Amino acid sequence: MKKELKFKVNGQPYEIYVKPKTLLVEVLRDHLGLTGTKRGCNSSSCGACTVILNGMAVKSCSMLALQANGAELLTVEGLARGNKLHPLQEAFLDHGAFQCGFCTSGMLMASTALLKENPKPTKEQIKEGIDGNICRCTGYNSIIRAVTAVVKGEYKEAK
Repeated sequence: MKKELKFKVNGQPYEIYVKPKTLLVEVLRDHLGLTGTKRGCNSSSCGACTVILNGMAVKSCSMLALQANGAELLTVEGLARGNKLHPLQEAFLDHGAFQCGFCTSGMLMASTALLKENPKPTKEQIKEGIDGNICRCTGYNSIIRAVTAVVKGEYKEAK
């Protein structure tokens, strides 16, 4: 028996029906076609599925979709403003903060949540902010440099 799920994703309202055991990552990818959110480990260990739910970074593979009823979600697809990339997206590109790209959306979302909570984090706070998001390619240094560049004001958000 399916249940009604009403929520906003990237500012767009949705009303869909899902099975009670459907995971949020499944709804985002399979029902809404937002494939930037990756399904990696299925145990909330890797962070590739990180999205922002009501302002807080959450792992969408460990959350039932119906737990997001009435919520506002932001996925990596919602970061850009039209064809203008979000400052973190620009910084990730410029600083080579990705290689295979699998972790990138989760890293971007964890970093976005961190900067909303603390606009001027230290290097240690950036490390803590992305803790729980695994990258097997970059060694994290380029990710930390990219976030630091945004903190220093080297990248501005489009209005």
